[in-house]
Amino acid sequence: MKILLTSLGTRGDMEPFLAIGEILKRRGHEVICLFPEQFRDLAEDSGVRFESLGTRFLDMLWSKDGKVAMGGGGSGILKIISYIRLARKYKGINKELIIKQLDTVESEKPDRIVHNSKIIYPVIWGLKHPEKAIQVSPVPYLHYVKNHTHLAFNSNFGTTLNKFTFALAKFGLVKTIASATNWINTQEKIKKEQISHALSTSQTIYTISPTLYPRPSYWDDNLKVLGYHERDKTVNWKPDKELLDFIDQHKKILFVTFGSMTNPHPEKKTRIILDILTKNKIPALINTYAGGLVQPDHFNSNHIYFVSQIPYDWVFAKMYAVVHHGGSGTTHMALKHGCATMIIPHIIDQFVWNKIVADKGAGPKGIRIDKISDQNLEPKILDLWNNPIYKKKAEEIAGQMEKENFEEELYQSIIG
Repeated sequence: MKILLTSLGTRGDMEPFLAIGEILKRRGHEVICLFPEQFRDLAEDSGVRFESLGTRFLDMLWSKDGKVAMGGGGSGILKIISYIRLARKYKGINKELIIKQLDTVESEKPDRIVHNSKIIYPVIWGLKHPEKAIQVSPVPYLHYVKNHTHLAFNSNFGTTLNKFTFALAKFGLVKTIASATNWINTQEKIKKEQISHALSTSQTIYTISPTLYPRPSYWDDNLKVLGYHERDKTVNWKPDKELLDFIDQHKKILFVTFGSMTNPHPEKKTRIILDILTKNKIPALINTYAGGLVQPDHFNSNHIYFVSQIPYDWVFAKMYAVVHHGGSGTTHMALKHGCATMIIPHIIDQFVWNKIVADKGAGPKGIRIDKISDQNLEPKILDLWNNPIYKKKAEEIAGQMEKENFEEELYQSIIG
């Protein structure tokens, strides 16, 4: 089969699709990744063909307004202004993205489309190709779960209001998809009822460990929780001698990363963390990948080592604990390797993962990025570092996750 994998967002939104792509490719299928241009190298490293959604979406997220919206650092009014500006920019970008999705699908004529919730043209395509458009979500709470709101609200308002949040989110998505039909040439009018039915009945695969997010027994059969899947990120990467020497010198190391997240004041955020680590002589690796953390000119190199690109599947196996932004993939990887974990959430689902990790007992509940300070973050880091219960619980979770094997079911759910 020819299978189109398409996703929109930051790197964490691409990784689940790359893992799926490698599974499909190993089994002889032709795989095409339709991602933002900034992720071309990731797709090509996995040996799959790449088609581009352009650069504008990521450029928007990494703009000044995007940094305020994702990383805080401004007052409530500034955030609202940033959200409004982003919404205006996104309207034009979204039209461009949908037309690109349409053009790619029409030229490639795939047998299956695997997409995330931010990619909406496959829902329209799926109306004429039933059961051939499959949604994949690495984040929870897109479908009703008792005692929780939709992901966008991240709370518990009680049974009635919780259900309303899921209905409200679906209403907004149906309206967005219906509006998109005005930008493409459709021979027949698509009704909102058709879109709503497709969203309710089409297959959705949550690529989440059931250890962290058990599948509710009351879900319909089209909704599945099929575990976390990862690709081998070390294929084109080798550690340098200095990094290996640093790791060898310390028996217990903390890894700090904000992944693909940015913020308006990375120097200030880095200083807060560095001061705490230096004061308490905690050895740490600090990842500066997307600029949410930065390497200063002067720091204690005996206890601190900065990296800008490092495979988590390689480094987490060597770490005692991890402080991170709370992306789905990073959360899974840290716990899969038995790392005590604390999350500093930036946006949406990261607040959910923060609660899940704390509720599971694998680490203290973290502080949102725009609220961290030396005073409130230091006791949290010391608790993570010194409380052996967190490490023990993380290792128990790792043992449970190790028993999970959903690759065959995932494969059949896409191909069958």
